[in-house]
Amino acid sequence: MIRRPMRNWLPLGLAATLTVTTPPLAFAEADPADWDAVVAEAEGQTVYWNAWGGAENVNGFIDWIGDLAQDEYGVTLEHVKLSDTAEAVSRVLAEKSAGKDAGGAIDLIWINGENFAAMKRQGLLYGPWSEDLPNWQLTDPEANAALTADFTVPTEGLESPWGMAQLVFYHDTARLPEPPRTMSALAEWAAANPGRFTYPQPPDFLGSTFLKQALIELTPNPEALSAPVDEADYDAATAPLWDWLDALTPNLWRQGKAYPQNAQRMIQLMADNEIDIGFEFNPNAASNAIANFQLPDTVRSFVLEGGSLGNASFVAIPYNANAKAGAMVIANLLLSPQAQARMASPDELGFGTVLAMDNLSDEQVRLFDEIPVGIATLTPEELGPTLPEPHPSWMEKLEEDWTARYGVAP
Repeated sequence: MIRRPMRNWLPLGLAATLTVTTPPLAFAEADPADWDAVVAEAEGQTVYWNAWGGAENVNGFIDWIGDLAQDEYGVTLEHVKLSDTAEAVSRVLAEKSAGKDAGGAIDLIWINGENFAAMKRQGLLYGPWSEDLPNWQLTDPEANAALTADFTVPTEGLESPWGMAQLVFYHDTARLPEPPRTMSALAEWAAANPGRFTYPQPPDFLGSTFLKQALIELTPNPEALSAPVDEADYDAATAPLWDWLDALTPNLWRQGKAYPQNAQRMIQLMADNEIDIGFEFNPNAASNAIANFQLPDTVRSFVLEGGSLGNASFVAIPYNANAKAGAMVIANLLLSPQAQARMASPDELGFGTVLAMDNLSDEQVRLFDEIPVGIATLTPEELGPTLPEPHPSWMEKLEEDWTARYGVAP
């Protein structure tokens, strides 16, 4: 859940069915510990990667990975464009219910959060495999816990990381020289400047992320968020959030009677001088928008005091994938310095790298040193600490309650 542009969530009805705990499947083929054998098996395979397809830069990067896979390994990559990751989860579950335990339609999924937790719980994932990829050695999971825990759920080698994201706010310095830097200060500022702030309507991923960011700051017991929601005193944990939202909502854009659908709509509202503060799950989002002439060059990024939410994007292989070897080749390419540096460039995706610079050669480090820094992009030091995601069950419950309290018709 970079801004993570896809919406990683699972419908309540489907989530309720995923209650059977099964262990990861043993390897029947494509053992990543024997990488030469994986590469040999992958040649000639077609990998169907189910991934969000709602942004041209994302689609372009996936096309580039496909060209690289074809040129270097003879693997064909087909991008199956999703609007919702749960579409892929539902298909794998349907195939399992129908007894289709081999030759599945999906070989790789861009996934994280609730969907990963649900697929892991139901035994719908292949592996473990990711920590045997050759390029895994270029990461440092001890220094970056987000590589081995997805929204607090241990990955246990069932998915491979490929990009880092962190929630970053932005403002137009020509209109708002000094923005509020806490949730409490934001509510006070909105009261003094009604109509000048909004957020995407949950269950949009970015809107739900905003709720979680506010909850982390406002809850009296942040530690409770790392456990499943049904193990916590939910009412006590969330009461300050709802009180805060009750006060904030009448002061939102259109008095909280309408919400933007997504991050792109927020950028448009900023460009049209309808709001003064926006946010994205990509530290380069404001710089990218300026470069694309979507925002004026007076826009700058900022983070809240105490840090902001961050996580990793992952790819996973369904248990019944038809091209497991090819899928692992794609995952390993995503971890290559060449791909990671291209991905990190503001001209491409602007995601944070999952690689550890100390594990790279001088030549590989230079790939990252040469990445241009956007005019509104914060340095790693300015970004400050990354806050861990709550357990995925919190997002589902927050979205349900937010919809009941504040939801409006689309």
